[in-house]
Amino acid sequence: MRVHLNNRSLLLITGSDSESFLQAQLSNDISKLAESSIQLNAYCQHQGKIIGLFWVMRYMNGFLISFPNDLLEKIQSRLKMFVIMSDVVIEDLSNDLFQIGLIGEQKSDAYALNDSLSMLVTDSLDQSRDDFQDIKEWDKSCFDSLLPEIFLDTSEKLVPQMLNLDIDEVGVNFSKGCYPGQEVVARLHYLGSAKRRLFSFVSDSDLQLGDSLYCASSEGASLRGSRYKGSGIVVSKVKYNSLFYCLATLDVDLVDHKITLNNEQGPKLKRINNE
Repeated sequence: MRVHLNNRSLLLITGSDSESFLQAQLSNDISKLAESSIQLNAYCQHQGKIIGLFWVMRYMNGFLISFPNDLLEKIQSRLKMFVIMSDVVIEDLSNDLFQIGLIGEQKSDAYALNDSLSMLVTDSLDQSRDDFQDIKEWDKSCFDSLLPEIFLDTSEKLVPQMLNLDIDEVGVNFSKGCYPGQEVVARLHYLGSAKRRLFSFVSDSDLQLGDSLYCASSEGASLRGSRYKGSGIVVSKVKYNSLFYCLATLDVDLVDHKITLNNEQGPKLKRINNE
């Protein structure tokens, strides 16, 4: 199954200092990035909160970074601030290259995201646009894989641990050198387990990115001393077969309690146990 990922922007990073530049900006170890793989990287500000979550790929003599369209201006301008005297060139190739998501399809020239998802990057389409599946098929597959995104509405609101990026160091490497927010992210890691994690939910009602999760159960209230608001936020969503699926952060001690959106009377969220 193939999906045209026209909701994603693409920046090309080239120059003799491109690898060291990204190594100093991103949370994962760029030197360990394989030629045919996509590496998850958090791009953080100094407080450790994620500005954008990148899919990073080696491309020719440089690197491609892919992320949602609504972050393009913010990401591009911020990265250019840190180029300074480095031999680094940042180009927007969003309109020059096509990003094609592959679901359950193996292709030798594709970049692997996980065991079931990969992506082709090409300068031409080898099939009609009408032959591609709806973007919701890709979004649902990402949901099933517990693969988060950061959009403009959730930018600078979450630390990597809240998106499970520290688990098996899938998106954060704790042995590499410094990057913006590294001290905060490392401190949270070495002080103990994260208090808030990423979980998957389903609802009968529509929801929006950034919606707050709310716990009003008596058990949840006893944990906090009062009804507990702001226990997490919606990170990504997809409507599929008349149901609304979302990935959302939630305090780990509230996962077995009644969770609603935004207030006590809000739509109920049912947690999907995909562990």
